[in-house]
Amino acid sequence: MKLAGKTAIVTGGAWGMGAVTAELLASEGADVVVADVLEDEGRSQAEKIAANGGKSSFHRLDVTEDSAWAELAAARPDADILVNNAGISGSGYADPFDLDAWHNLMAINVTGAFLGCRHFVPKMAAAGGGVIVNISSISGVVGQDVVHHGYNASKGAIRVLTKSVAVRHAPEGIRANSVHPGLMPPMRTSGATADPVVRERMLRRVPMARNGRADEVAKAVLFLASDDSSYCTGVELYVDGGFLAS
Repeated sequence: MKLAGKTAIVTGGAWGMGAVTAELLASEGADVVVADVLEDEGRSQAEKIAANGGKSSFHRLDVTEDSAWAELAAARPDADILVNNAGISGSGYADPFDLDAWHNLMAINVTGAFLGCRHFVPKMAAAGGGVIVNISSISGVVGQDVVHHGYNASKGAIRVLTKSVAVRHAPEGIRANSVHPGLMPPMRTSGATADPVVRERMLRRVPMARNGRADEVAKAVLFLASDDSSYCTGVELYVDGGFLAS
């Protein structure tokens, strides 16, 4: 098993890519903490992992609250893998300059990941090292006309935050990398990108001519979380069917 003896925190682990990622990391031996604001779904997901032979627990976490992160770090100081997956879609807003949407996107997508790093990097450093995997997006690399400006900006911020953590904390044994999913199944918070007409238009720009799958993203996270990527830090791993290459 690639992650035997490891403890992994997966934010947004109750649903979607986060849930699939939590399942995969647990299947590779990690003790997985499903961290989410969705309490019923999160507890159910942790129970599902345990029923399938994995080790998992649920911890309620609002990623925008510094005190909530402090509580999680105190409860699980043994965590040596942090997957900052929690986020919301930017396609549910009609007005690309909606200020409330901007604040919400930045708070959840960027501040959430920053706070995770703020609380766990020092603990990882004290323990001799650890791994952070931040979920960004192709939207953090290019502009798009179907999402709020704040979504592109937030995912771009995650991309560079990851590099900053990677460079500054490499001497402490910490690796930080980002995963950039392309067109995936709609999120709970998706708007325009859940529209079949919009999705078809977006698919025409994907060389592989299909949506990605949550398990394909999870496998990229597993690679970066494991020693298979031991000489990788500050890396952007695209899981996008060739979108950014076209």
